Amino acid sequence: MSLTSRLGIGFMRALAHVPLPLVRGFGAAMGPLLYVLAKSRRRVVDANLALCFPEKSAEERKRIARETFVYVAQSFLDRSWLWHAPERVVASRLKVVGSATEIDALANGNEPTILFAPHFYGLDAAATALTMRTPRPCTTIYTTQRDPMIDAWVSEGRRRFGDVKTLNRVDGIKPIVAALRKGGVLYLLPDMDFGRDQTVFVPFYGVQAATMPSLSRFARLGRARVVPVISRFTKGGYEIEMLPAWKDFPTDDLMADTALMNERLQGYIDTMPSQYYWVHRRFKTRPEGEPSVY
Repeated sequence: MSLTSRLGIGFMRALAHVPLPLVRGFGAAMGPLLYVLAKSRRRVVDANLALCFPEKSAEERKRIARETFVYVAQSFLDRSWLWHAPERVVASRLKVVGSATEIDALANGNEPTILFAPHFYGLDAAATALTMRTPRPCTTIYTTQRDPMIDAWVSEGRRRFGDVKTLNRVDGIKPIVAALRKGGVLYLLPDMDFGRDQTVFVPFYGVQAATMPSLSRFARLGRARVVPVISRFTKGGYEIEMLPAWKDFPTDDLMADTALMNERLQGYIDTMPSQYYWVHRRFKTRPEGEPSVY
């Protein structure tokens, strides 16, 4: 086990008991340092913003980039209290709003449901808030961390509340579909580029982007409803909004469904562009013959 990992986890356990304004202030101080020091990741953010927001001025995109690094730092440090603070403290900082029908269905329903959770920086807060509020079995898919100690810490944190099973991508789709068909809930984050073999090309802000088609596929195979979940930073923690379930989704056209997912995601991002996960190389995989954008 890595001594660095052990010390890092110990630091996060201790930070869980620090007042939230101080945790957020620490993140606000770290953000500008990350912006300056993480040059390769900053170039990714700059390229993403230039592709997605060509209509914005260079100064406006720079402001968004600076803010996004603050949210990177704050969201990471917030995992301290999400995964280690007393349950009453965690619950007091997470507010679930939006569709009363969907909030009630999550707590009391039994219909197969996919929570479409785009990569906003509050994604772990949203998962915690929703699993705290439902007795239904929940599944989420994650990518294994290189350090086994960190991998165990992340998995344990995401399973802290509720009946949650974390599945690795290599586990395949059978356990996911089986859990859905039994009336379970799938917390899904499909707005990522995982390479040519696992994605389809559909527009994202007018640029062809390799996109996971798993939302349409799992909804169809699991006979599940799709409910968007949007997480937002607030002064006191996070606000998690459950939007109404999508109508007429999925269809028999996987490409059209995935393109619609990206189109609707753009609308969510436009309300708070700084809080989206621009540090991901969203356009890493290019159509044949196109050069790298990074």
